[in-house]
Amino acid sequence: MHMRRLTAESFDAAVREHPHLIVNFTADWCPDCRRIKDAYAAFPERFPEMAFAVVDTEESPGLAERFDVRGIPSLLVFRGGELTDRLYSRDAKTVQQVEDFVTKHLPVSS
Repeated sequence: MHMRRLTAESFDAAVREHPHLIVNFTADWCPDCRRIKDAYAAFPERFPEMAFAVVDTEESPGLAERFDVRGIPSLLVFRGGELTDRLYSRDAKTVQQVEDFVTKHLPVSS
């Protein structure tokens, strides 16, 4: 599993395709985004039961606007095509905060 970069064109299909998807809204210039970038990049391998993606808010400002992303990084959780939760930028300052949020959303294995 790899990290997908989503754009306005590919976003809706990715949300439909993956029953459990976490999307990181980010930008290259953002210090907090850079702090969590490497850890987030490792999540697809660490948590194969989830899908992970990135949206660059500079490349896709319309997507940030559509989901009311005002600060970055922001992580949005989609289950079955619906937005079910988000981690606001004020709570996504450290790798630990992001990791705790992600593990809270892992699908329960039967």
